[in-house]
Amino acid sequence: MQNDCITCFLEQANKLFIKHNIQDETAKELILKLNLFIDENRETTIAIPEASCYLHRLLKKELHINDLYKKEKDEYNNLLMSLEDEIRTIIKKSANPFQTAVQYALAGNIIDFGLPKSFDVFKALSSAVLTEPAINHSELLKNELQKASMVLYLGDNTGEIVLDKLLIETIHHPNLYFAVRGGNIINDVTMKDARSVGITKIANVISNGYDAPSTIINKCSAEFKKIFYDADIIISKGQGNLEGLIDNTDKLIFFLLMIKCKVIAAKIGVQVGDVVVVSNQSKNFQINRSMTGKSN
Repeated sequence: MQNDCITCFLEQANKLFIKHNIQDETAKELILKLNLFIDENRETTIAIPEASCYLHRLLKKELHINDLYKKEKDEYNNLLMSLEDEIRTIIKKSANPFQTAVQYALAGNIIDFGLPKSFDVFKALSSAVLTEPAINHSELLKNELQKASMVLYLGDNTGEIVLDKLLIETIHHPNLYFAVRGGNIINDVTMKDARSVGITKIANVISNGYDAPSTIINKCSAEFKKIFYDADIIISKGQGNLEGLIDNTDKLIFFLLMIKCKVIAAKIGVQVGDVVVVSNQSKNFQINRSMTGKSN
């Protein structure tokens, strides 16, 4: 784990301690366990989503709570569903519905309670159609989708998934799978969330079988692995999924995300706060990734 990743991990823990009013003595015990975890993994290439998985399992056991962000997840699913029809109309009336749907889906990636900083979803949505991706392989993605017999779309956060739904509607592929997390983690999407916003009506929804805020293939279920390797194209939403798949060169993956830290910004060759649509097969992506080493 890089030092920046360790700092982020500890800030995420502190945010949860405050949110759930964890008292001093309990906090000290938990911090000891977290520091031990950090020491054991300081020299490893473990990605921050794996650390987040450990943190959430630890706190869920201590607090006897299965979903540490249930209130926020429900709130943002409901908020975005209240805006769904309006955004769908904007997409349909735009000159390039596919690109517009992509940019709204990218804007939705700001909804992330795993970060120490707050976010403004209304500001992101209001500027979505004007925010050009810093790297934009959208046309390449569109062309590949037209040739693909199977597509796998990796979901990320609640609320955001309403905008993923609108992009999936625009893609309108007859054999598209949408993957959710295998358990509650931060505000990431689960099967329950996918049902609540209606993604189950337009896509084949599957669980990846693991409760990290990422797609870590060697930890995923056999069912998910089969679909992952059978798919012609993988659309990977969010930074967490990228962190788990950044070194995967076996599959054609299009990463759609907002860049949220300087470690990932350096790997992709962009700035923190940029949005990108980038193919893992592109020369630029491979050069930048190799220049900065492995993920975390």
